[in-house]
Amino acid sequence: MTSSWMLIAGALFATMGTFAKLLGTKFSGAELSLYRSLVGLVIVGGFILWKRSSVLTPFWRGHFWRGTTGTVSLIGYFYAMTKLPLATAITLNYTSPIFLTILSSVLLKEKLSRRLVFAIALGFIGVALLLRPTFEGENAHAGFIGLASGFFAACAYLNVKKLGDAGEPEWRVVFYFAVAGAIGSAIFQTLATGSFQAINTSNMPYLLGLGIAATGAQLAMTRAYHSGNTLVVGAFAYSTVIFASLAGIFIFNEVLPPIAWVGMAIIVVSGLLAKRADKKLQTTLAKTSA
Repeated sequence: MTSSWMLIAGALFATMGTFAKLLGTKFSGAELSLYRSLVGLVIVGGFILWKRSSVLTPFWRGHFWRGTTGTVSLIGYFYAMTKLPLATAITLNYTSPIFLTILSSVLLKEKLSRRLVFAIALGFIGVALLLRPTFEGENAHAGFIGLASGFFAACAYLNVKKLGDAGEPEWRVVFYFAVAGAIGSAIFQTLATGSFQAINTSNMPYLLGLGIAATGAQLAMTRAYHSGNTLVVGAFAYSTVIFASLAGIFIFNEVLPPIAWVGMAIIVVSGLLAKRADKKLQTTLAKTSA
């Protein structure tokens, strides 16, 4: 049943990406991040009210940095989706385990094993192969932004780890991330363009679908991690790349060159190796998702 929940999460994350790409012709990455966060905030807020739980927390600094880095990652993630093939954008974001391994070593002074060093090196070889077709086109900047979204996702995960170690419940972390995502995305969009695209009856269902798919994916992923082996769940987490590839082919008629497929496969393998070699990394990634 564990694998079933993770497959559901993978399909829903790919569905979120599909909605983002469909909306990308009208809405910016910051606007998509805003509406995704607002829908999540309504759902999580409703749960908190139902449970009559308190959102008061002594860990404001941790939530601030988790929310800031997570929001930057989310905006970059959605921007990359609107400019790059869907599978490429999602795979670039899934480099976060590689960056998290590096950050854990530098900031938390965790020793890197030979396996982790190999996984990191392998991952960046995959990134180079995946980005090569992008650099040859007109969207090199989108490739860099997609890769940056993976780095900032790793920064967010690192702050989630600190909040978890401090005893902060996961639902409160999700709640404040939704708050930060809504506020941060609105500020970014205001500073960037000073305007927002109008919401109407034609795009409203897609925006709701985006937010509901993202929230449903997080819930399914949480259930999977709570009920099964972390390594097994982590392996099935990469099903998102497969579902996104299928959506890209059949919905958007996206054709990736063979070198890009090889790069994607290498990134997936390196991420699995990093998770397998670092138990602390497994625990951190089990607690949150972009």
